[in-house]
Amino acid sequence: MSTGAILVAAGRGERFGGPKHGALLGGVPLWRRALGALEAAGLGEIVIVGDVPGGIPGGRRRRDSVMAGLQALSAGVDCVVIHDAARPLASPALVARVRDRLAAGDIDGVVPVLAVRDTVKRVDRDVVVETLERAELVVVQTPQGFRLEALAEAHAADDSDATDDAVLVERHGGLVVTVPGEARNLKVTFPEDLRLAEALLT
Repeated sequence: MSTGAILVAAGRGERFGGPKHGALLGGVPLWRRALGALEAAGLGEIVIVGDVPGGIPGGRRRRDSVMAGLQALSAGVDCVVIHDAARPLASPALVARVRDRLAAGDIDGVVPVLAVRDTVKRVDRDVVVETLERAELVVVQTPQGFRLEALAEAHAADDSDATDDAVLVERHGGLVVTVPGEARNLKVTFPEDLRLAEALLT
């Protein structure tokens, strides 16, 4: 199967204080570091969505930017890996792990995950409502991989917002499985996250 990739670098970065994909990490923009992992993993076609060199325009929401990337992929692509510029420390090995699990052909999507270490409680304002079973919870990362047809159908069937593409595939009845993520693969959301990424890089 032919696997392409979409790198989403079109966010407004409201919690960061402005667009973060161009922020420098070790002197290199976040989006270029994220792109490097996709390239090093040997993915064929890579579509960059965002206001960066070689990028195409993004949409109002993240899912709109992903859809723009899907529409830009060549007709021969069977599977797609979706990655965020805000995760600049993902390794090529992680990208390959996602791609290879997807290539088995028995699933619609695959997401990298980490176990939850802390106790997690559901609250209503400041009142604890429930303590959740930690063993059943994971933290999800990108890159995420999907059968292109399954992802495109999920986007077409559901126009609601989503924090990641796996949510849409799950809602549409698709089978999504997990692979081990990476602790270093943090998401740069706030300025202090960039400082942490610098520490991890050095």
